[in-house]
Amino acid sequence: MVSAHRPSRWPIALAIVLIAVLVSVLKPVLMAQFPKELYLGVRPTIDQFQRWVIDHRLTHPLFVYFFEPVSAFIDGSLRAIEAILLGAHWAVITGLVTLAGWLLGRWRLALGALAACLTFGLLGLWEQSLQTLALMVFSVVLSLIVGIPLGIACALSDPFERLLRPVLDTMQTMPAFVYLIPVVLFFGVARVPAVIATVIYAIPPAIRLTNLGIREVQPSAIEAARAFGSTRAQMLAKVQLPLALPTILAGVNQVIMMALGIVVIAAMVGAGGLGREVYLALQRLQVGQAFEAGLAIVVMAILLDRMSEALTTLDLTRLTSGAPSATRRTTVLGAVIIVVLSAACVLAFQDTFPAEWRIALHQPIDVAVLWMRDNLFDITGPFSDFLTLSVLNPTRDLFRIALPWPVVIALVAALAYLTAGWQMALGSALGMLVLGMLGQWSESMDTFSQVLITTAITVLLALPVGIATSQSNTLRAVLRPMLDFLQTIPSFVFLVPVIMLFNIGRVPGLIASVLYAIPVGIKLIDLGMRQVSSEAIEAATAFGSTRVQTIAKVQLPLARASIAVSINQMIMMVLAMVIIAGLVGGAGLGLVAVTGLARTQTGLGMEAGAAIVILAVVLDRITQAWAARLS
Repeated sequence: MVSAHRPSRWPIALAIVLIAVLVSVLKPVLMAQFPKELYLGVRPTIDQFQRWVIDHRLTHPLFVYFFEPVSAFIDGSLRAIEAILLGAHWAVITGLVTLAGWLLGRWRLALGALAACLTFGLLGLWEQSLQTLALMVFSVVLSLIVGIPLGIACALSDPFERLLRPVLDTMQTMPAFVYLIPVVLFFGVARVPAVIATVIYAIPPAIRLTNLGIREVQPSAIEAARAFGSTRAQMLAKVQLPLALPTILAGVNQVIMMALGIVVIAAMVGAGGLGREVYLALQRLQVGQAFEAGLAIVVMAILLDRMSEALTTLDLTRLTSGAPSATRRTTVLGAVIIVVLSAACVLAFQDTFPAEWRIALHQPIDVAVLWMRDNLFDITGPFSDFLTLSVLNPTRDLFRIALPWPVVIALVAALAYLTAGWQMALGSALGMLVLGMLGQWSESMDTFSQVLITTAITVLLALPVGIATSQSNTLRAVLRPMLDFLQTIPSFVFLVPVIMLFNIGRVPGLIASVLYAIPVGIKLIDLGMRQVSSEAIEAATAFGSTRVQTIAKVQLPLARASIAVSINQMIMMVLAMVIIAGLVGGAGLGLVAVTGLARTQTGLGMEAGAAIVILAVVLDRITQAWAARLS
């Protein structure tokens, strides 16, 4: 039987590129810069709308009867939670958190919770930590109240799931910072827009994992419930939701971590707490203070991650009367010890965390920064100059100046055509064209070049490490805590140690992006290599292949789909750092978006935000199609 071969796409893709090059050669003057005549005029339109909003905020029914009541509800609820947390004795809060850790995970998690609470106080950030916790609690609860019902609706209705899927894809692709720009327009600054942006950013995992959990319920369980005459509501309440609970709780964990990841960014619009401390310290180049607040965020992230993760595997029988007597006695004894110790602290110490316990980490950190600047500049300086002058600048100039805009669009369209055909090519070309029509071509090419370079560096680092961990369980176990730590840290915190060595500019953003993206790359590459069937490896070994040959000729080719998925995820995580890098001098769309928000230039910020989203969608779809093609 003769197999039919699909015709090669390379000639057509090459023709697209050659036509674009020919056009650019014939009309170099017209094609060198994106034509201003194609500008859509989004900025003046939005700025005009912003002026209308400012003029009618106090009188228009939409604001009087919708936005203002919503804002008042959110602000009042958040203030009430803050008042409860800040009004309680610090030992009571510490005891309750420790007790929660004990109930969820026994002594190890209880001691971790106690250490975390003490860390907040010892760093002199007790009040700020509780403000962040209040923002987290309210945002997560609101996300779950909205997200879980939507996830249930998606599970029960395929048309609704298909309708909501592109919305969720866009929400997860869009960098968190972009949410703040339109939200600030309608709700102003302060904590309300921070809550709304956090909810929008964190809600997709709740919807997706609720939907997934319900859909993965075994059909036999559903058939049994139906055979006993259960209605659809009874089946959902008594069968599907209980069986889907572990997956739903995993969604709660993801919601918490994503909400915590935006707390620093939310500080830019007036949200207080630890995010504000990091943001102000970085603005003033006070690395010591930024490190203290960043450390507190990391500790809170680890605590909430471990507690929410423990919630997914909680053995409820320990807390019920049906538990074994020894286990029940241990649980009660532990709770009594924690309560007694908390009561003793309440009687012995003042309401606020004792100031004399303060550990001033910022002082040695600032001394260390000065020492590193004086003694390591001979290393970091040339390295930074090399990256900027020999890598970043030439690549930026290639896309912004050397290659006319039709050539860049044609190259992207050709790549999309090779991966997924005409529809992907046309969509990608249209997306790239819109970047210029938004008036952000030059800045988009700057960001595009940074993403390509950062992703290339990340892949070069992640690939050998991922291969090495897939071959050694010991190395994997050694690196796992470090990778978990890097994945738990909110993205903004990566900038703190990098600025200690490289000051502000594009290089700190690049290095922070690599640190942020590399854990997921290593883990996915390791997973892909380990998922290669043992039969294929044994067959290669039987034919005399060495370990290196087996890796190069068997495992890597069979794991190429997983490697492609890891590259897709690394690109998305690098793009998520674009705006954060803009906060410390990184050029491109991130800096434009930061400028637009800081100066209340909503039109400019919306243009940059839309350009970031379009660039993210184009790169995401191409790399996803590439991964699917390889699989």
